[in-house]
Amino acid sequence: MSTFNLRTFLTARGGSFYVRLYFGLLLVLGLCCYKDYGVSWDEPADRSNGMVSAKYVAGFVAPGWAGQHFANTPDIHGYLDNDHGVFFEMPLAFIDQIIGIDDSRTYFLMRHFAVFAVFAAGTWALYRIGRIRFNSWWLGLALSTLLVLSPRFFAEAFYNGKDVVFMAFFILGAYTLVRLLQRPSLARAAVHGVATAAAIDVRILGVLLVAFTVGMVGLEILFSSADRTRRLQFAKAFLLFGIVTVIVIIAGWPYLWEAPLDNFLTALENMKRFRWGGLVLYMGAFESALALPWHYAPVWIIITTPIAYIVAFLLGAGAIGYALLRRPLDYLRTFEGRLDVLFMGWFALPIIMVIALNSVIYDGWRHLYFVYPALLLVALRGAWALWQQGRQLRWLRPVAIGAASLASLEVAYTIGRIMQAHPQEQVYFSFLSGEQAARLFERDYWGLSYRQGLEWIAAHDPAPQLNVMAQNDGVIENNLAIIKPEIRARFRVWQPGQWVEAGPTLYFLGAYRTRAEPYTETLGGEIYAVKPFGITALSVLHQW
Repeated sequence: MSTFNLRTFLTARGGSFYVRLYFGLLLVLGLCCYKDYGVSWDEPADRSNGMVSAKYVAGFVAPGWAGQHFANTPDIHGYLDNDHGVFFEMPLAFIDQIIGIDDSRTYFLMRHFAVFAVFAAGTWALYRIGRIRFNSWWLGLALSTLLVLSPRFFAEAFYNGKDVVFMAFFILGAYTLVRLLQRPSLARAAVHGVATAAAIDVRILGVLLVAFTVGMVGLEILFSSADRTRRLQFAKAFLLFGIVTVIVIIAGWPYLWEAPLDNFLTALENMKRFRWGGLVLYMGAFESALALPWHYAPVWIIITTPIAYIVAFLLGAGAIGYALLRRPLDYLRTFEGRLDVLFMGWFALPIIMVIALNSVIYDGWRHLYFVYPALLLVALRGAWALWQQGRQLRWLRPVAIGAASLASLEVAYTIGRIMQAHPQEQVYFSFLSGEQAARLFERDYWGLSYRQGLEWIAAHDPAPQLNVMAQNDGVIENNLAIIKPEIRARFRVWQPGQWVEAGPTLYFLGAYRTRAEPYTETLGGEIYAVKPFGITALSVLHQW
């Protein structure tokens, strides 16, 4: 870095130096951790989705190259998941083929850092929203920190290319919307259109950004001090937003190219009637994903979010509700009040839709992760309101100071728990004991702990061939794919029907996705267990 640029970096005003330092350190943290995680259930399928669309696109531009590099890739026509958004997956597929990655470990490591980079971009956008809403760069950074220090999100920021990537793009869309509301212009409308389309091209539920745009522009016209000129600016901006959104949606989603409207409606309908008939362990009972109780998502949100965040969210929601009931017109006439309405809608509307439509969700609340930033925004609103009231009201000051002290202690405790559980933070429960979590809920439903189990076996058994078997097909192969090739070559994966043939040197690895009770001794004796947060996420059993 040149002397001039370094001086600019160090002397930046308005907290810019600290902001840049913060996000620079966040990327360094990602570089330190991205090699640590296993491969989740969905990643091979997500990779295939990207390859299918990349083959289709390459067939138009360079058919010879496509035939050479995608010879074993299915055609998009008739492919079961051809309607899945590939805005994130397709570029990875092209990078994979252009670079010529020849080992699965290299690909998945690249993929994990790419997921984290997108998460970091979403974290930055959340900081920007917080800075605008609270008019403070350090409160914006505090907001970003709440997201980073959410244990499940920290882990999934490295491998969840569906829900966390969609969340990040949704935050970017919300940020561009806030900027547009601040100052309507054609440039900002175009950028918001691109961001909205990108979110939709990751997951079609991004259409909620269109609904929020319509609603918030309407609130600006009705309740802000907009004169005729500003209203005309909003009208022009909204028109351009719509045009750009449609164009970029089609451009970024190859499935739509042949029949944009029909295929988009088909994808939307497939999302509405998506059905997965598996069982989930919820509140100690096995429930069908087709008939989950209405409280499934709210309960999962509560038990996997730090307690201080939930308390602050309730304070914030109460403060917003009180302001709307007491003086609704006055509150909506403020830009901050209208943003609070956006945040509440962002959080509540998707959850209400899932409950009202009896939508299929499973594996906790991962399908609703994109509402979590709104929860944090409302939580910061509640914490800041309590602190401000504590400064004005003498009797409330001890309460505010006590609440801030307890919240700080929990944050410190959470940091310690993340470090202790790494790299299995995805099994975090906020206040349940290990015994309660194991008995009542699914644990490592992503299957990441298998990597740790496999590496433990390789480190403790010098045999040239290591015979392993898993509870479920495919999960061992997924995690072997990211292990170093020389270690991977020592493993042989057996199927349940080959139990006798495998002989007494067999290792059995079992996670607890849809299982609460320990594995029986007929499978062997437990010689190792992965226990993040005191919760058994994986058992390794050995046939003696």
